[in-house]
Amino acid sequence: MNTKPYVDQHKDRFINELIDLLKIPSVSADPTHKNDVIRASEVIKESLKKAGCDHVEICETPGFPIVYGEKMIDPKLPTVLVYGHYDVQPPDPINLWDSPPFEPVIKKTALHPDGAIFARGACDDKGQMYMHVKAMEYMTANNELPCNVKFMIEGEEEVGSESLGWFLERNREKLANDVILISDTGMISKDVPSVTTGLRGLSYVEVEVTGPNRDLHSGLYGGAVANPINVLCDMIAQLHDDNHHITIPGFYDKVEELSKEERAEMAKAPFSQEAYNKALDIAEEDGEKGYTTNERNSIRPTLDVNGIWGGYTGEGAKTVIASKAYAKISMRLVPDQNWHEITELFQNHFESIAPASVKVKVTPHHGGTAYVTPIDSLGYKAASAAYEDTFGKTPIPQRSGGSIPIVALFEKELDSKSILMGFGLDSDAIHSPNEHFGIWNYLKGIETIPHFYKHFTEMSK
Repeated sequence: MNTKPYVDQHKDRFINELIDLLKIPSVSADPTHKNDVIRASEVIKESLKKAGCDHVEICETPGFPIVYGEKMIDPKLPTVLVYGHYDVQPPDPINLWDSPPFEPVIKKTALHPDGAIFARGACDDKGQMYMHVKAMEYMTANNELPCNVKFMIEGEEEVGSESLGWFLERNREKLANDVILISDTGMISKDVPSVTTGLRGLSYVEVEVTGPNRDLHSGLYGGAVANPINVLCDMIAQLHDDNHHITIPGFYDKVEELSKEERAEMAKAPFSQEAYNKALDIAEEDGEKGYTTNERNSIRPTLDVNGIWGGYTGEGAKTVIASKAYAKISMRLVPDQNWHEITELFQNHFESIAPASVKVKVTPHHGGTAYVTPIDSLGYKAASAAYEDTFGKTPIPQRSGGSIPIVALFEKELDSKSILMGFGLDSDAIHSPNEHFGIWNYLKGIETIPHFYKHFTEMSK
């Protein structure tokens, strides 16, 4: 299998097709973009048809549709199920983008001398999802598809994949597979490939603190009535101790403590704290005492405020004590932590530390379970061999700090292991202004993915 000549021959078309897809503002969290999300699903449907799928359909769900496609060449052969998503995060804050988020531009950077595509969704996940569509095109165009393939591309990943469980329960036979292939993660660097073997779970909540029954004049009432914003800030500060240890009772009861040997293996991944700090423009790192940066953002649970608001935030001054203050809080979880239990622990604790001068409401949003992929599985071995074919070196197994809740859901509903072949970089600014995806990375993914099919089929005999 020699994929590079085909990728080189068609690279301009591959890039232009992705740019067209990135122009669609398929923001699933924003109801004003409902038609854009649906339009993106229709584009994916046509792309899968052109790539060689024999059957493609848009499957309605209680939420946004799921695009399903397949090419079944022999029921005796293995079946690979490809998962991805066509929805994207909101682009806010717009003013921090150097170019409009849905007007893709190609710029050269120090890390991407061949250029990178700047647009919302470039890396997460339209660019990485579309690598699989183009890999499928290569295999069918060159008669090199060695096994059966199915695609399941959804439109609600960025809002918790609420309809996915509903779809899986009703389509287990249709989705039956031997392995699930996903590209929604990253790798260590362009010259150090890696396969993600672990994902953290997630509990996401919103809190509301209410003081007086209306906004008050801060001169007439200041100092006599509890200020919900002040109270909220104080309560949030109490959620960590001086060692950045989370103070919620019972939070660490089921946290897996990795052995010294496992931590030593993780430490073999190349990492420069100085370069890390410089890339983020921070004076020094910060986090839970007793753990390295790479351990803090992968094998340890966390609690972070994702947004906080209340009172007057417009131009100029308005002397007011707000009636309400709000915050959105996410907790990244590790294996054995149940996100439902953690959400309940958080709610009980947060309510318990509230002073009598305010009322507190905790609203759970969504969550997911942590996941670990065994490195002795056929899927992992096939992925490792694929990277060796195109990178010329063995990839490093790496645990990610991110969460893809549907991976654990897949194992529960479909009894399948997922292989996470990501080609993004930490610097791609996913979920942030100026998100981008290197053209080299995009094309390298298309070049590498067909090799996974080849090795997985051979290893399954």
